[in-house]
Amino acid sequence: MNLRIGLIQTTTGIDPLVEAEGLALRIAEAAAQGAQIIFTPEMSGLLDRDRSRAAGHVRTEANDIVLAAVRAAAAQHRVWVQLGSLALRSETSDKFVNRGFLIDPTGAVQARYAKIHLFDVALGSESWRESAAYEAGEEAVVAATPWGPLGLTICYDIRFPALHRALATAGAAMIAVPAAFTRPTGAAHWHVLLRARAIETGCWVIAAAQTGEHADGRATYGHSLVVSPWGEVRLDMGEAPGVGLIDIDLGEVAIARGKVPALEHGREFRVTAP
Repeated sequence: MNLRIGLIQTTTGIDPLVEAEGLALRIAEAAAQGAQIIFTPEMSGLLDRDRSRAAGHVRTEANDIVLAAVRAAAAQHRVWVQLGSLALRSETSDKFVNRGFLIDPTGAVQARYAKIHLFDVALGSESWRESAAYEAGEEAVVAATPWGPLGLTICYDIRFPALHRALATAGAAMIAVPAAFTRPTGAAHWHVLLRARAIETGCWVIAAAQTGEHADGRATYGHSLVVSPWGEVRLDMGEAPGVGLIDIDLGEVAIARGKVPALEHGREFRVTAP
């Protein structure tokens, strides 16, 4: 089964109203070129490491202007959208939640996923502690689409193979990996991690990414990728913001898994250690 997918690569800033308008325009652009489902990056509506300033823009899901704009654009252009993620206020705590959405061509939300693995790392001159402001999700999600099941992840989740294997064994033929990778980690690990997850699961891996110099002072790696179930990079968007399109064949999933049926060969085991 062939599918035309669109990826939106952005340099998201600190004003959600600007980002809502920009995303709607990019969705229109991708839909006009025949995209049937469009993928956006992590934090598509707001990227601000100043958490006190960001707090003034973060809303609940019901009141978020970026989510509303993307839902309206999906309905207007009759296209599916995997909105990589948004910073939203939690319904259950005083923290934020990093939540992604699958939106259908009527503008309805068909699936939600909250980022399970939070980015708490020190990278020399850069230090990040996502868990200070965000609560972690607890549930992996595989969503139904007309072309097959889609597994949902967000950015740092890519470093946890067990999550991706669980998505694949639950039926996923595609896995979305929206991201805002730092430049140091991106240059070192981005391509190899995405290729590894595709090879291990026999899934199409679709990774829409943030890129460039952001208004909050950070820099992200870009290189939104589409990786085949055999681990081949079929699309690399480089560092410029914009829209990328590619046709993929979902039949390649069965071919790759038929060659190396690793999902079928997994076994439980014990670990012996000193």
